[in-house]
Amino acid sequence: MSILKEFKEFAMRGNVIDLAVGVVIGASFGKIVTSAVNDLIMPPLGILVGGMDFKDLKMVLRRDVMDAEGKVADVTLNYGAFLQNVLDFIIIAFAIFLLVKLMNRLKRKKAEAPSTPPAPTKEEVLLTEIRDAIREQRKL
Repeated sequence: MSILKEFKEFAMRGNVIDLAVGVVIGASFGKIVTSAVNDLIMPPLGILVGGMDFKDLKMVLRRDVMDAEGKVADVTLNYGAFLQNVLDFIIIAFAIFLLVKLMNRLKRKKAEAPSTPPAPTKEEVLLTEIRDAIREQRKL
């Protein structure tokens, strides 16, 4: 079997396509959450802690270092950006947790409710026929 044929079979499986859709939706969801954190949550939080922007929090390790292009900049440890990303992750993880919890609850309810009543057993069918025959005899 050629590698190209194997790859085609792999790529056409339903799971791979589902995974690709999940990655695209997850990336979009990540952008929405990042925007919510940056634009809705962090500004009021920054005001509460004295008007600072968390993205600007950094520790200068060395001042005025010249890079390869001849630009002078500080070498910094940007812990504010790290805190921002940690908050993004926590919110995304919590939202996914709630979504999975909802999906599991819906699956459980669907599994608990039988879709159709079970078919009668042979004994029940025979007893029903006997009952109907007795009713017919009484009518005569």
